[in-house]
Amino acid sequence: MSGGEDFFDTNVVLHLLSADTTKADRAEELLAIGGTISVQVLNEFVAVASRKLRMSWTEIREVLAQIRAVCVVEPVTIETHDRALRIAERYGISIYDALIISAALLANCNTLHSEDMQDGQVIERQLTIRNPFTTS
Repeated sequence: MSGGEDFFDTNVVLHLLSADTTKADRAEELLAIGGTISVQVLNEFVAVASRKLRMSWTEIREVLAQIRAVCVVEPVTIETHDRALRIAERYGISIYDALIISAALLANCNTLHSEDMQDGQVIERQLTIRNPFTTS
């Protein structure tokens, strides 16, 4: 398992459970290659899986185990937080998106796969945001 160049936002991980088979298949294809996520992604996944999807704790743990088996998990540290504050201010994005971006940058990733951020945007000349579900 290696972190590699790809970082995955929570929405990509959640699409593993999507009724939209095209998106579910694409998320599975990307995650099977491996990459990096952050502890924030794990926490957001749990929040949605338990509250909105009404998954049992056993089911949640099983999915988390599969995700953690193929992805490196980047911690959220004070360094992550401080950098996120600068990113949020500079790019005018939410602190939560900035935390994801900060974690990706600290993990030395080049691509952030996210359905919710601006496709094609480049952050700090290092990280390109890509929507993995666009057809273009």
